[in-house]
Amino acid sequence: MNATRFGSDFIQPAGGDPVRQEDALYANVWTPSVDGGAKLPVVVYIHGGGWSRGAGSLPVYDGAALAERAGAVVVNFNYRLGAFGFSGHPALEDPTTGLHTNWGLQDQIALLHWVSDNAKAFGGDPKNITLVGTSAGGASTWQLSLLPQTRPLLRRIISISQAHVWSPYLSLTQDDATAVFDALAAAQGVSVKDLRAVPADRIRDWWVAQFAQPRHQRVVDSGRQYRGPVRDPVLLPAFDVHQPLPDIPAISVYTSTEGSFFTGPNAPEPQAPPTDGASLHAAFRDILDQGMPSVSDSTVSDAVALYTDSAKREGRPSDPLALWTELWGDALIRHDILAFTRRAAAQRRAPLYLMEYAHPVKSPYFGVPHESTSPFLFGTYAHPANVAKFGDGPKERETSAAFMDLVAEFVHGRPPASPRLPQWDPVGPDLRQLVLRDGSGTITTPTKTTQLGVLDAVQWGK
Repeated sequence: MNATRFGSDFIQPAGGDPVRQEDALYANVWTPSVDGGAKLPVVVYIHGGGWSRGAGSLPVYDGAALAERAGAVVVNFNYRLGAFGFSGHPALEDPTTGLHTNWGLQDQIALLHWVSDNAKAFGGDPKNITLVGTSAGGASTWQLSLLPQTRPLLRRIISISQAHVWSPYLSLTQDDATAVFDALAAAQGVSVKDLRAVPADRIRDWWVAQFAQPRHQRVVDSGRQYRGPVRDPVLLPAFDVHQPLPDIPAISVYTSTEGSFFTGPNAPEPQAPPTDGASLHAAFRDILDQGMPSVSDSTVSDAVALYTDSAKREGRPSDPLALWTELWGDALIRHDILAFTRRAAAQRRAPLYLMEYAHPVKSPYFGVPHESTSPFLFGTYAHPANVAKFGDGPKERETSAAFMDLVAEFVHGRPPASPRLPQWDPVGPDLRQLVLRDGSGTITTPTKTTQLGVLDAVQWGK
């Protein structure tokens, strides 16, 4: 094996240059230039991509700069995605573990044990592992810090823009996961057990086409936004909102406009933006409908009114595109992060640090979209694949340096700090947070919170 270049990416929706196949469960390791024999902290990063895309080989996740600046061993890896990584069926039960779902989550568990067993070979301290993840990977950091199989391996976590699954409609239920695998097998003319012999690209293509259809044409009604972790009694006994809080030192990060990832150029599933009141009402309905059995006209109208009034009162843009962008980000990401933070401030003993990442991207992109943190965490903003969107000026360099400083201090067991930033204390009842922008920071409380009231009712039943 050539261990000086990346292995294949795991099979996923078509596009891009890398080779993608099932034989792709590879880990990538970067070490800093330090004297031999050092016991360095280990940073394990879980990539995002909605549980259906992504890979450790992507240029944005190159760990060299972070390893050097943090004085840490940096590890990222691939895990099974889409139909191969999540969903599930009893006919595919592993006789050793009794598990028949969440294979991608099982890969993450196995990787953490591999790191713990082999960290010393790379100069790392197996008793000082920090788990970091963004989006779907951020949700995994949360889930893995609760599992008895992995909690003893972790010293701390950093969850960035974590995509919590809060509804049986948002992702697949176990019954619907079984039903969709039955349909997949029938379409291939085989039994579910014999799906293992079907070429992977045929399974991938059927899966993608199935969930690209209008919802009323799909085999199942759940999985409306994600096809990620499925509830099961061993690995995910409850949705995240009903799980206990992980009592472990943590940093939680969200971006100022998470939703501009879904509404801006190069959105993963491009849609025509709303331009007037009627199309805005329809767009709000589509978002709220992802997690509810049904959405009434009055609920949608109340949401539109609340978001419009909040924006006008706070002096923010209130045009249809801006409001649509806000609800996208709140419904999928920001609302749950702030709700969990409030719970943590009241219940946790371990310190939790809250950060709003506010450094904007370059035109024609806009705002501070979901996943815009990664190039600055890894110092890869100037890579040819990233620079047009993220820039390469003094403010970008300072922002990345400050972000990596915070991570470096934290993974070494110290409070997160940077000479570029004010003192950052653990969150308390007032939810004071660090806002990072242009290489500098301020301590504030979260803004745009009034509009979250509609999501309290939808997501948390308040």
